[in-house]
Order: sequence, then C-alpha cells, then structure tokens
Amino acid sequence: MMNETMQIDIKGMHCSACSARIEKVISKMDGVLKVNVNLATEKGRIIYDPNLTSKLLIFNRIKKIGYEAVISKNAQNLIESKRREMRGLAWKFFISAILALPFIWTMFSHLNISFIPVPELFLNPWFQLALATPVQFFIALPFYEGAWSAIKNRSANMDVLVVLSTSAAYFYSHYLTFSSSRTTGLHYETSVLIITFVLLGKLMEAKSKRKTMDAIKKLNQLQVKSAIKYMNGKESKTFIHQIIPGDIVIVKPGERIPIDGQVIEGISTVNESMLTGESLPVEKNIGNTVYSGTMNENGLLKIKATKKENDSFLSKIIEIVEEAQISKPPIQHIADKFTAIFVPIVVLIAVATFILWYGYLNPGQVNEALEKTIAVLIISCPCALGLATPTSIMVGSGKAAQIGILFKEGKLIELLSKNNMIVLDKTGTITKGNPVVTDIFIQNIEEKCFLQSVGALEMNTNHPIARAIVSEAEKRTDKLPKAINVTTLPGHGVKGIVESKKIIIANPSYFKTQTNYTLIGVEEKINKLEGQGKTVMLISIDDQLVGIIAVADEVKNSSKRAVQRLKQMGLKIMILSGDNKNSVKMIGEMVGIKHVEAEVTPEMKASWIKKLQNEGKKVIMVGDGINDAPALTSANVGMAMGNGSDIAIESGDITILNNDLNKIADAMIISKKTMRNIKQNFIWAFIYNVISIPLAITGVLPPWFASAAMAFSSVSVVLNSLRLKNIKF
Repeated sequence: MMNETMQIDIKGMHCSACSARIEKVISKMDGVLKVNVNLATEKGRIIYDPNLTSKLLIFNRIKKIGYEAVISKNAQNLIESKRREMRGLAWKFFISAILALPFIWTMFSHLNISFIPVPELFLNPWFQLALATPVQFFIALPFYEGAWSAIKNRSANMDVLVVLSTSAAYFYSHYLTFSSSRTTGLHYETSVLIITFVLLGKLMEAKSKRKTMDAIKKLNQLQVKSAIKYMNGKESKTFIHQIIPGDIVIVKPGERIPIDGQVIEGISTVNESMLTGESLPVEKNIGNTVYSGTMNENGLLKIKATKKENDSFLSKIIEIVEEAQISKPPIQHIADKFTAIFVPIVVLIAVATFILWYGYLNPGQVNEALEKTIAVLIISCPCALGLATPTSIMVGSGKAAQIGILFKEGKLIELLSKNNMIVLDKTGTITKGNPVVTDIFIQNIEEKCFLQSVGALEMNTNHPIARAIVSEAEKRTDKLPKAINVTTLPGHGVKGIVESKKIIIANPSYFKTQTNYTLIGVEEKINKLEGQGKTVMLISIDDQLVGIIAVADEVKNSSKRAVQRLKQMGLKIMILSGDNKNSVKMIGEMVGIKHVEAEVTPEMKASWIKKLQNEGKKVIMVGDGINDAPALTSANVGMAMGNGSDIAIESGDITILNNDLNKIADAMIISKKTMRNIKQNFIWAFIYNVISIPLAITGVLPPWFASAAMAFSSVSVVLNSLRLKNIKF
C-alpha cells in the first residue's frame, strides 16, 4: 500500500513551541514519514504509512499532548470556522476588558494623580478578588489547559509563561487578602491586565492573520455553487457537486464558468485573469477548453464537462496554494530549534530574577521581586518568532498565485532566490509555441498522399511542431488515415506506419546520426531554411527521403524584456533546445542570449543541468513541463510554463500559468522580497527579546506594559508580512 497524506486543522496552538511540539511528537510515531505544522494557518500536513499507523492513532496522539485535530475543511468552511473563533475571542476580550476597567482606574492612585478620584470600593481587596477570579479561572481557562498539557508532555509554551505569571500575581494577592487587611501590595490588576492584553493581542493577531488568507479566500470565491444543466432539451439548476464528466451545462454572458469542460456550441471571450494573471480575455470557440472560476464575457456557451468539481483546474490551484502555505522553508527550522529551548531558559531567567531582587537588590521585598519576575515571564513569549516565517510565506505565495505563479511548497520561495543561473527551453518558453508551416518540398510522391501520411502520423503527438504539421495537412486534404505503431524519437521526431507504409518524420540530425540516409542534394536547401531561423523536418517513406517541411515559431513579445530583467538581477542565462543550431542561435540573438546549445535531446538536457551544477551553478530550468521533465527534475528548481495545462501543474516545482516569461522575473522578486521580509521579522523578534528582557529584569517595564508589548510584537510581525501584498514589479 502506498503512503498517504492528510491535511488537518489543529486547535489549541498559541506559539511556535506548540507547533514544534506537535511536529516532534508525531514525527516519532511508527509509520509517520513527514510532519509539517503551520502556526499561522493552524494546519498540519502528515505523510504516513497506513500499514504502520492510522489517522485515528495520529489524532489520539495529538489529543494526548493537549491539542485537537480534525481533517481539514475546505477553504470556505475554514474561513467560517475562523470567523466563529474570532467572535468567541472577541467576547472573552470584551468581558475581560469590562472587569479590568476598575483596575485601570485604581492605577491612577498608584501614580498619585490627585485630580482623578478613585472610589474606595475599587481599592477594596475583596472587590478586586471578586473581579479577578472569573478572569483568572474562566476567561483564562484555555491557558491553564494548554499549560497543563505542555507540562504533562515535558515541554513548555506560551501558556506556561502566561499561567506562571498571572497565577503568581493572583495567588500572592489572594494570600495577602486572606492573611491581612492590607489594600496595598496587591497584584490582582497585574493578572487581569496581562490576560486582557494577551487576549487583545490574540484578537488583533487573528484579524491580521485573516488578511494573510486573502489569496485562498479569493480563489475559493471563484468556485461556483450551482450550474444550469442541459438535458433532453430542458434546462435545470443543479448543484455543482452533482455535475459529472459528460454533462452539458449552459453559461450565459456575465456568469462564471462552473466546471472544467469543452465548448460544444457558441463563441465568446473568457476572462481567465483570476487564474492566470493574464488581463486580456481569451476567445473561446467550439473545441476550446474552459476552466471553472473564469468569467464568460459576451456570448452564450454550451459546455461539456470533462472534470468533476474536486478535480478541476481551480481546485488544483487552491490545493497547491494551501500546500505551499503549510510547508516550511528551511529557515523556519532555525526558529523551531530556538523556541524549543527558549521557554525553559526564560523560566530559569525569571527564577534568577526573583532570587536576585528578593535576596540581593531589595532583600525581603516579595512585591518588587514578584513584579520583575512576572514582567520577565510575560515579555518573553515567543509568539512573534513563531509567526515570522509562516505569515510571510502565506502572503508571498498568495500574491504569487494571484498573478499566475504557483509555488508547490513554501520552501521553494526560499530556494528560488538562491539560484544564479537560468536555463531556458526554446519552443513554448521563449517562443509562442504555436509554429506554422512555412515551406513544403516534395519529391517522388503525390502531394495529397504525402500530406495525409505526415498528418496521420503527427496526430499522435502533442508537440507544437506536430500540431503545426497536422493543421496544415488538414487544410490541404480531405481526411487523414490512421497511424499504427507510433513511436516517439526523443529530441528528434516520430516514426510509425500509415497504410502499410513505414514513415519517419525527424530533424536532420536524426537522419545524419541514426540512419544510413545521405542528404546529398537536399543539404543546401536544409541549410538555407535553417539560416532563416526555421525548424526543418525531413520525411522518409519506406526508406526513401520524400520531402522537407519547414516550420517557424514567433518569439513572444515579452521574451526580450524578460531576459533583460533577469540579467539585471545578475542571473546567467542559456538556451537548451532540440532544434537546429541556426534556428536556436537566431532566437538567442533576438532576445539577447549568447550562450545557446542546440540539437539537445531531453536526456542530454538533464546531463547539461548536472554539468552546470558540477561547475558550482545553482540552476533554474524553465520548460514546457512535458518533454523537459528530466531537466526540470534535475535542476535545483524546475519551473514549468503552464498555460493552464494539467500536465504542467504536475511538472516542475513552480508553474507559470500564462506562459509569460516575465513571470520568472516576478517570481524571483517575490522570492527575494519574501525572504527579506522573513529576515526582518526574525530580526525584530530577536531584538525585541534582547532589549525587553533586561528592561523587565531591571524593573523598567511593569507587568501590564510587558503584556501589551508582547501582544504588539506579534501583531507587528503579521502587519510587516502583509506588506508583501503590495509588491511592485
């Protein structure tokens, strides 16, 4: 049985120590191969062997360490669930804030502000006890539950710090209330204000984190809930999950296309910008493919469904974006290792602070020692550190998806920026990939028979050159026969049998190196055509050379500008193509690339990638995602030019949905700015702790201010990550 992957939602995480704890415990289970837990999305991804473990065992283990796991909901359900959680959090904060108001008022008496009278009731220890108790044991109950689970499992997290600090303040004040009649030296306000500020921070953080999920939310909003099904001459409204391949749906102007399918009637233009980032509408006619979530602009279309809702192009994009947001880049593991030991160190620092003040700096003064200790505990919560990476990855990958760039994993955002060389395929990458036949030369055979033979054979492949030849053959003949025993000649062409005739269609290099053919008499013509930048294919029938077909492909309008941008970024660029030397050289000159290698097979491309890597280069391979698969796999990062094809989404590490070469430069910019953003978050989180802990030890930061500062640090990290939504290209 194959390994299985499950996406889960995890409740109860409060800081990076929580996510690191879950990863550590679950990864040690028999049969668990890989675990990724994302604090920002509260999601996890687990790869496991079903022969050795099960979902139930994994869920029970997560529950045992104090968290709750369920199979991930779809994006809309997740957003609604987060909305409910936020409402609950808002109510808790509101109640806590109301109960905290009298304590805030009493703080004026500590500041000796005489013109603000403080009611005697607010200073009464029994009144303060009555207000603090529900906050400490009902509002803050989740903190106690989290802390107990952590301690049971021999770990420490933010909950432990909150519980230690607030419990110390509450129970010391409780002791004074029952053992004396003192109204001074109480710390009820400390525990209440810490809990209130922590809740405020969590609420602000949750609201900010919701914005980091905008990309998923917008993609999810493209999913249509119902469709107009056409059957037996009648139209009926049907839920989209009931549409199956083969069903016919009608889409009117101004409506979103509900399902992936093929146009069987009608002409219209379709806006695909929401999926590909390409602003210009695409004309759709009979036989064209359309995708769910795109907008039908001006004509009625009748579409035959080819996919189920869960298998649609849009569903795959949402799945890839979610996957990228869950997975961790290598830089996050540094933070995970740090936070695993950070909380225990903080507890030791807090104990040392208490001993220092109580024993040496102000001997016998419990109040002062306790105040400094509480401030140290609360200021040191590692929340900001835990959010530093996942929030940036979420926003960065979401921004990329909105402009038609899909990162399959979060780690690729980090890896992409570390590469220094780009290798480009030619056809479909630099050129439009829609070549047309420009020249046909025939000898010793009738034109009709020649065109039928080559058209029939090329119908069995999907290469752009093959499509050009088939299109020309169909224009100039009535009907194409059937080919059998069709075999692809990688990097060269195709061979097979048509009407009992053995046919080979291949480039000149194949005939020179793989056959005994002599090209005397046609070599001059081949050189002339190749000198014009055309791709030349030779055709043999029953071991006789009978013709030449020349095909030309236009360079994309964006290619030259894209190459200039990549060079300005300091990247070295080369072309690896299976086409002839003259054609590849000419294309290279047109876009500004000097280093070109021609007549390279798919296997040779992979060898070239390894050769460059052995020379110390870190290589990005860019191809069409099909015949470039070996090279895409061998490269440090494989980038597939997709144009909406399912095969392209499966190929490579990154997919460019609209085939615009400029998106490579855009992806590099997103990668670099996201990594810079993560480093900024880390620097802020570290500097915050380096500065704040000594201030707390020396008493400069009182506990209530420490809790506010801790909340602000987390929110500031999320807000900094949100700046990535405004990346300019």
